[in-house]
Amino acid sequence: MVTDNKAIISFIQVLKDDLSIFRLNPIDGKVPDYQAGQFITIGLENPSENNKLVRRAYSIASNPENRRYIELYIRWVRKPLPGRLTTMLFNSKAGDQINWLKPTGAFTINEKLANGEKDNRRIVCIGGGTGLAPFVSYAKHLYKIGDKREIIVLHGASYVDELSYKDTLTDLEYESIDIGKDKWNFKYRASISRPQEHTNRSWSGQKGRVETFLRSKEEDESPLESLIGEKITKDNTIFYICGWQGTIDGVMDFLKPKGFVTEREKRADGSFEVKYESYG
Repeated sequence: MVTDNKAIISFIQVLKDDLSIFRLNPIDGKVPDYQAGQFITIGLENPSENNKLVRRAYSIASNPENRRYIELYIRWVRKPLPGRLTTMLFNSKAGDQINWLKPTGAFTINEKLANGEKDNRRIVCIGGGTGLAPFVSYAKHLYKIGDKREIIVLHGASYVDELSYKDTLTDLEYESIDIGKDKWNFKYRASISRPQEHTNRSWSGQKGRVETFLRSKEEDESPLESLIGEKITKDNTIFYICGWQGTIDGVMDFLKPKGFVTEREKRADGSFEVKYESYG
């Protein structure tokens, strides 16, 4: 039997009219244990459906070492029909109660190779839109535990004002510069898919969908390879992808020809180089 827990929405940061960060504080004061990359299911009673409890799952953006709150990065679904839960959520206010189920999910950081050895491959995280959420959790968690692997977070958005965790991730990159890559090796880059829009006129970074970081011209390096200073291979890099299915398909269009396979299609020996989570 599913057991709902109660929490208070303690904080809402409105980034745009359809994009917000929410923090939840369990009423009993106990933040549940979870792993970076997992999701939590939240629910609200819908008055227009005889108070039927509507639930949806969202990746957790806070890191498991944070015992103060659960943070979620959510977009209000308005097309083709208003989202049943997100519409209620975006009309809520700090202090309102919400239901939650304990975190779960397998989109976690790979620690071991198929042969049992420690996985020391470079970590490249590719998030489209709110698909960035688990990678914010990854980055904060890996920093907290002092992980020495090279970590790169790539975020794709339509508009500059949707780069919601830009300051947090940029600060983590500055920390890498300050203390040295031997202690914390982290980079963050973003891409804007609608650079021609007036509101994006100040953008001078990567342009196009986030998977264009993997696009190379003839024998030239891709923007990602230029960033890291070497060729990407299935032996030196593991990819994590989160977002719409189109983002995942777009990334795999570049990786499959290089011999990369996903965890869901792993080889007979259990090896793989890509983990992904799709939300549509």
